[in-house]
Amino acid sequence: MDAMERIKKIINENAIVIFMKGSPDFPQCGFSARTAQALASCGREFAYVNIFEDPEIHRALPQYANWPTFPQVYISGELIGGCDIALELHASGELQKMVDEAKEPRQAA
Repeated sequence: MDAMERIKKIINENAIVIFMKGSPDFPQCGFSARTAQALASCGREFAYVNIFEDPEIHRALPQYANWPTFPQVYISGELIGGCDIALELHASGELQKMVDEAKEPRQAA
């Protein structure tokens, strides 16, 4: 499976996922830290991918959704955006609403 297929699989298998530098517990950049904190404050579990642990995903992700920077947040399979957008959504209460309404992925029968 190539990197683009793996990215698509990760996004489709998780209601909420952040592709970030580091992990929510040990972020490796301020933007990733603030974005993960905003998601965590919404009170719902989310998946994460440490792009430093997977060089292929690190290289391919900017092309996947034509979004050049990290972190990248996906909710219900859709790109929400990066740090600035996530923080704006959080401040307005919209991120909470999006997280609350995030659809769990369909499990294969």
